[in-house]
Amino acid sequence: MAADPEPQADATPRVGLLVIAREWSRLGVTGFGGPPAHIALLRRLCVDRNQWLSATEFEDGISATSLLPGPASTQLAIYCAWRLAGPVGAFIGGACFIVPGLIIILALSVLFLAKSPPGWVTGAAAGAGAAVPAVALGAAIGLVPASWRRANPARSGAGDGEGQRRPARLRSLQVTGSAVRWLAYVVAGAVAANLAGQYLVAILLGCGLCEWLATRRDRAVRDDAGLASARRDRPGRGRSGVLAALVAKTVTAGALGSLIWVAIKVGALSFGGGFVIIPLMQHDAVHTYHWMTTAQFLSAVALGQVTPGPVVQTVAVVGYAAAGLAGGFLAAAVAFAPSFVFVLTGGPHFDRFRRSPAAQAFLAGSGPAAIGAIAGAAVTLGFGLTQFWQVAVLAGAIGWLVLLRRGVVSAILASAAIGVILALSGIS
Repeated sequence: MAADPEPQADATPRVGLLVIAREWSRLGVTGFGGPPAHIALLRRLCVDRNQWLSATEFEDGISATSLLPGPASTQLAIYCAWRLAGPVGAFIGGACFIVPGLIIILALSVLFLAKSPPGWVTGAAAGAGAAVPAVALGAAIGLVPASWRRANPARSGAGDGEGQRRPARLRSLQVTGSAVRWLAYVVAGAVAANLAGQYLVAILLGCGLCEWLATRRDRAVRDDAGLASARRDRPGRGRSGVLAALVAKTVTAGALGSLIWVAIKVGALSFGGGFVIIPLMQHDAVHTYHWMTTAQFLSAVALGQVTPGPVVQTVAVVGYAAAGLAGGFLAAAVAFAPSFVFVLTGGPHFDRFRRSPAAQAFLAGSGPAAIGAIAGAAVTLGFGLTQFWQVAVLAGAIGWLVLLRRGVVSAILASAAIGVILALSGIS
């Protein structure tokens, strides 16, 4: 007797909407610690505790959403809710995951970005902000191994075995070329984070396109040599670059139009994880539109780290600085909207997309550029510190996060506490 076909992703919902609302709200309230913590909580809920999804289904969801621009852990939360309760469940789950942290971070923004905040608030902001460059540096370092393996599958032992069948000399040359390109993309991202300003997105897209073209060239060389029969991918149409150009031309002048464009870049055009939003937003918020000072931006990033929910909530603080509470909610809505669109429209095709050589090649180029951009932003933010004691706090945070590999939330809270103590003692 033939086995029953596996249920499809768009089958009748298996989990009630009230359950989705309750559990995803709990994730939104308790989800401290950024994407790693969010993934662990989702896995515990959906795989370990309730067996709503198999381990394979969950890992496939991680793989697929990691290929998308925007906040990957938010997209994973939306994806899991979609698999369990359909499109309505995806909207409810995503909203319940995002909104609690959004309310908390906007409430803190009112306090931390006030024109005349209390001394202890100023001290907490200065202390927490001093740890932010260390957090960015740690995030960049943490992304290196996976990005390196993606770009150099032959050296890391990954792949389908094809690389192992090639002559050793050809395989060595290919790996060397991939390694050189990877390093070039990292350097390009680091330089762009400090010099390209609003055009950083174009650099990320350009690095992804370069790697895609290089991969096609390598495949063509192997085909001509008779070493492989890999299928040629269709040329891409550069849709992301065209979309960016069209949006840039249609965005109106003024604070709201500029804010919408910044939020679109954060939510729809940022590759490489939540921390790549730092260099994307820093130039616009501080230098181009002057919505915030460098110190206030450091506070915004710190708030995004210590509040529950997605790190991309930082964009709401930028929105608040630009246009008050309405601007904060608008920036968050625009930044998170693409995540819902990507999951709801692309969910049925995620498996094929995840296995696409073109998608993998693009990420092999844009990923290291994003790592470089995050590291470059860490340097820029470090130079933004204005007091000697902040440098000491930064050094301690680097030791805690990079050398000891301890938690981000504890580092920022401890740094904020040092700032409060110094402010109350009159040193800060």
